[in-house]
Amino acid sequence: MKIICIGRNYLAHVKELDNDLPTEPMFFLKPETALLPQGMAFPYPDFSQKVHYETELVLRVCKLGRNIAEDDAPYYYDAITVGIDFTARDLQSQCKAKGHPWEIAKAFDYSAPIGKFKKISELKNPDDIAFGMKLNGYWAQQGHSRDMIFTFDCIIAHVSRFVTLQEGDLVFTGTPQGVCEVHVGDGLELFLEGEGVLRFVVK
Repeated sequence: MKIICIGRNYLAHVKELDNDLPTEPMFFLKPETALLPQGMAFPYPDFSQKVHYETELVLRVCKLGRNIAEDDAPYYYDAITVGIDFTARDLQSQCKAKGHPWEIAKAFDYSAPIGKFKKISELKNPDDIAFGMKLNGYWAQQGHSRDMIFTFDCIIAHVSRFVTLQEGDLVFTGTPQGVCEVHVGDGLELFLEGEGVLRFVVK
């Protein structure tokens, strides 16, 4: 199982980090060890002083596929949830400045908490999915899938040109604006269509 993450997929987020607007989906990978076990607190890494949350819709791949046509993409994912792409922003900035890959800022252990999945077929409006995250009881991020630069189907088709998708793979689809730091003691709650799907604390 692999975790595929899409960067810069919401215009407001691209602007808030002063990044260039992508012309096609850009992606990177996290290993399976990035998953946060259910019921476990997120351990703040000792190698970073600035860890940011990025709240994202997460697709679950349901069948093997390579070079998938965009029109066929809906047959390759069957469920969705909300997750956090934790980012060691200070390490990422250092890597970017040196022209180095920045996996150490994204792929570290427990950097990908995910909530419980819901079948796509059970959603009231699969074309406009609401999601968000509360930090210490207050809304920190809220988004809608309608605001993505690249749709789910576009993402699946693009990624599958380069990487074979396998059943059980996870696809983080990008974060809306509002990313910021977390601190030890913070509590995070993830929501999909108004329903809580995960709650955990930072320790």
